[in-house]
Amino acid sequence: MGMRVLNRTLLTRFTFTSTPKQNPSLTNLKFQSFSSNPLNPRFSIQISNLLQRYGFPSSIVHNFISKNQFLLNSDLHDLDKSLVILSSFKFDQSSLVSLICDCPGVLDFELLKKWELGFSKLGLLGASPLMIKSVLEQSKRFQIDPDGVFRSVKALRGLGFKDGTVCRVLEGFPGVVLMNEREIDERIEFLVGFGIPRDGIDRVLCCFPGVLGFGVEDRLKPLLCEFKDFGFGKDVIRREIVKQPRVLGMEFGEFSWCLEWLRTLKCREPIKEKIFSNGEFRAGFEVKLRVDCLCKHGLIRREAFEVLWKEPRSIIYKVEDIERKIEFLTHEMKFNIRCLVEVPEYLGVNFEKQIVPRFTVIEHLRSKGGLGCEVGLKGLIKPSRLRFYNLYVKPYPDCETIFGRLSGDGKVRNQHPAGLWKLFKPPSYPESKDDVKNTKSFMESLAH
Repeated sequence: MGMRVLNRTLLTRFTFTSTPKQNPSLTNLKFQSFSSNPLNPRFSIQISNLLQRYGFPSSIVHNFISKNQFLLNSDLHDLDKSLVILSSFKFDQSSLVSLICDCPGVLDFELLKKWELGFSKLGLLGASPLMIKSVLEQSKRFQIDPDGVFRSVKALRGLGFKDGTVCRVLEGFPGVVLMNEREIDERIEFLVGFGIPRDGIDRVLCCFPGVLGFGVEDRLKPLLCEFKDFGFGKDVIRREIVKQPRVLGMEFGEFSWCLEWLRTLKCREPIKEKIFSNGEFRAGFEVKLRVDCLCKHGLIRREAFEVLWKEPRSIIYKVEDIERKIEFLTHEMKFNIRCLVEVPEYLGVNFEKQIVPRFTVIEHLRSKGGLGCEVGLKGLIKPSRLRFYNLYVKPYPDCETIFGRLSGDGKVRNQHPAGLWKLFKPPSYPESKDDVKNTKSFMESLAH
């Protein structure tokens, strides 16, 4: 009996100590703490809704928040104010989303307040949203305050550059904010010493602001010496730099390779004349631009030169046209960029008159099951217009309107309607008996 009472007493004490008396104030404190806890999923949803309100696609919001956990520890009101300030810089929706995704640190409210005041102090007329985006990304990446940017702007203005040139430099080469005045002045003095006039230097910086990032001794001087070694005079080099400032962006030895390759190029004389129509210097740089374009889309340099060697017509076409053909090849036609090594003729044919109509015909036949076998890029481009017509258009009357100028008999239609020559034939008038008699009398008088 005593043992039973003892067990009951211990059990009562254990129950009492294991369930302490609840403090109402403590309970409320815990509830409030939980409701404002940033790790609360409800808070994450609020951030997601806020970002979507400013243009974030719903498909990337969750991934963006998960990669940037600091957002869950931020104040929702400050985050909203940061987005308001960013919107006041007149970014379009895609630029705003791109800036925040590339550099999430710009959502720091205290930082943005300083920059909002700093941009107003800079007083740059015509400051573009792209310039502001570049400066914000650079400053956040390297922990630069607005005063550091203001010093760079002051240095450029002190060298005599207009606000438009300063904005273009900050937009295209934001790394200038990491340079001191002496480094900037060294690049400018080199260009002036080479004989480039003041308005020419403005053009150079507007078209290619990245030149300020190149060292004089280790980059610019060796490059100009390379130009001179190929026999180009100082006047020619200066003229080409002013016309196309991106010449200064060539790597050392790159121009030599392009020009030597170009001098051994074998092609039809009319094409070669067009390639060298603006001089040998410009021709070498045009080759460099097209090699860069092909390499940007996935070819290696050896393959790029091989494509240009087999299809030199692509050298005389604009880089924008080549870009459009490559985009169509990879995105619409679903071919690999390496197909150009086997079929370089693709870059030499007309886009609107040959590539698009032929591809449209093949796609139409593929959709209705009219192709016996798959047609590759070679079968699409290499056949002549008449042969392609006889193979894929003539047997299918519904393809006539898609393909265009060839008629049903496979002959090229004239540009003018048949019978137009009749409009130029002199009119004929009916002859009466008196006209015939008078004509005969006249001819007889001539015989005597």
